[in-house]
Amino acid sequence: MTAILDIKNIDKHFDISGTILDQLRLDGGRITRKRTVVKAVNGVTLSVMPGETLSVVGESGCGKSTLARTVMGLYRPNRGEILYKGERIDNLSSSQMLPYRTKMQMVFQDPYASLNPRMTVRQILEEPVRLHNPSLNRDEVHDKVAEVMRRVGVDPVWSTNYPHEFSGGQRQRISIARALVVDPEFIVADEPIAALDVSIQAQILNLLMDAQEERGLTYLFISHDLSVVEHISSRVCVMYLGCVCELGPAAELFANPRHPYTQALLSAIPRLGGKAGGHTRLSGDVPTPINLPSGCVFHGRCPHAGKRCMTEAPAPRTMQSGVVVACHAVAEGRI
Repeated sequence: MTAILDIKNIDKHFDISGTILDQLRLDGGRITRKRTVVKAVNGVTLSVMPGETLSVVGESGCGKSTLARTVMGLYRPNRGEILYKGERIDNLSSSQMLPYRTKMQMVFQDPYASLNPRMTVRQILEEPVRLHNPSLNRDEVHDKVAEVMRRVGVDPVWSTNYPHEFSGGQRQRISIARALVVDPEFIVADEPIAALDVSIQAQILNLLMDAQEERGLTYLFISHDLSVVEHISSRVCVMYLGCVCELGPAAELFANPRHPYTQALLSAIPRLGGKAGGHTRLSGDVPTPINLPSGCVFHGRCPHAGKRCMTEAPAPRTMQSGVVVACHAVAEGRI
């Protein structure tokens, strides 16, 4: 089966040096110029297959949302390629990306910020339909919007209301409707339930899963909630400091995590009746994406780190189970 999305060795770095005056430093009695670069995504390679939900997890700051925005063309990568159904899209201009905008849509984390407060719900939903389907008349556009609103559980009677008149869950339903109204094939969901109450989260997850079943959608799902990821995912990608640590089928990864970081991450999931002290506590200082460690980016916190880990970045290795792990200790059989 051909992948719907291929991400090949992507880097995304941000220069936060500021003005020339901000970059000047006094070093040994000499004035030097130093740039400050945030290395948010580093050498990420992924493939997303049609109809699956590939979830990307990791701590805050690991590069999950940056990867999502780079995939959607909101950021241009510094290196690497992004292909949609075999066609390269990372180097396209805004006008060249238009044909892909109906195929690729995004649901943002904050429903309070992602909807235009000056537009009614009808205007928000009709705008992309009119842009991508200029042949539709007014009644056809209105009917299409009303149908999608009903599908996501929002009464079309409310279409003349403004976003501030809705609850958080209703706003996120409207955000999902905005993504679905152009009939996409692939959706990036960037922490779509993180800003919602727990009582609403299950409703939004069920809505996404129902839409996937009805429309044959493919999801790239970004989240830090591992219990949700375990429930919704076909495969899971674990990231740390912009690098992929482990990638594999959800059931296999949760049942038998290989990478030390994945093991520590999954041990933090609350379990009913779980044994006390089951949480793996990591020692060492947490590095920053501004000053990445040499070798394996996790070696400073890893209980299995050796000399090789400090100098050589581990290459991804496919295990017999199909799980891909980037870890010297796993490759050498030390864990």
